[in-house]
Amino acid sequence: MALKIRMSRGGSKKRPFYRIVVADSRMPRDGRFIEKIGTYNPLLPKDDAARLTLDLDRAKHWIGHGAKPSDRIARFLDDAGLWKRVERNNPQKGTPGQKAMERQEAIAEAKRAAEEAAAEAAAAPVVEEAPVVEEAPAEEVVAEEAPAEEAAAEEVVAEEVVAEEAPAEEAPAEEAPAEEAAEEVKED
Repeated sequence: MALKIRMSRGGSKKRPFYRIVVADSRMPRDGRFIEKIGTYNPLLPKDDAARLTLDLDRAKHWIGHGAKPSDRIARFLDDAGLWKRVERNNPQKGTPGQKAMERQEAIAEAKRAAEEAAAEAAAAPVVEEAPVVEEAPAEEVVAEEAPAEEAAAEEVVAEEVVAEEAPAEEAPAEEAPAEEAAEEVKED
């Protein structure tokens, strides 16, 4: 039978309270135990005496009978001077995982590409461009012509509709001014 000195959880949800017990290692965490040797209440302040109560004589007795403390209990016993806790070293604990490393590399690559692009832009010869002021009036003229052409086209369509309704004698007289208006728009 392998003995363990461990904590058995009690208390309500989100309000933990632990009994420090000696139990067979095959028993469930909160199941049957051999002896209760203390309590631990993590909700109390660290300097409170009631936070940890531990019967050191009984703990020494069970360690003499081969009981192994859990990690947390080993810390408590080490503080009391009853057990020498082995310090562990995990140098890989603080290193980022593979996906985090890939993200960092992608960010670094993007920064390098941006710096290279900025360096190329700074090293490229400066080409003088035509003043923007000259281009703006040309665009305005085009913008002004478009509504005039649309208005002229609407007039032509309206005159054709009127021409269809009017008698044949009046139709040629009305078409002539429409043609002149269309020619005037083209000249502008």
